[in-house]
Amino acid sequence: MVASYELRILGRFFEELLEHKLKGVLNLERPIRVVVAKPGLDGHDRGAKVVARALRDAGMEVIYTGLRQTPEQIVETAIQEDADCVAMSILSGAHNHLFPKVVNLLKERGADDVLVVGGGVIPEDDIPGLIEAGIAGIFTPGTPTSVTIDFIKNNIKRK
Repeated sequence: MVASYELRILGRFFEELLEHKLKGVLNLERPIRVVVAKPGLDGHDRGAKVVARALRDAGMEVIYTGLRQTPEQIVETAIQEDADCVAMSILSGAHNHLFPKVVNLLKERGADDVLVVGGGVIPEDDIPGLIEAGIAGIFTPGTPTSVTIDFIKNNIKRK
């Protein structure tokens, strides 16, 4: 027969286990959802795939749109997938037009809480204008994927 003292200790143990231990183990929040997109006519996606894999390995849910996406397609995917972040990669030089267009379309659709980041071959002189246009972060070639992962984790707005 179990004494009431032992039941209280067991009760406290399970209460603490549920409160502290299982929260971390179960992680009841959904993973960060990132749409990785290649806007415009750029046909090179190796870097985007490397970033997508790194984000996935960091526990994020990644939706890769594939090549040659329009800003409208990227925004539609972000909304349909309830994305926390849109990460775009571009090498074609059209970043000054395409990145801000995605930001503006997200705002028009009421999804301005979605973090937007960009990467690729982007001249240093263009970065301030992109930041001003609403791109939260720009990652150029050679940026460690850990930097991108930490930036997304620290800057998303959870819904």
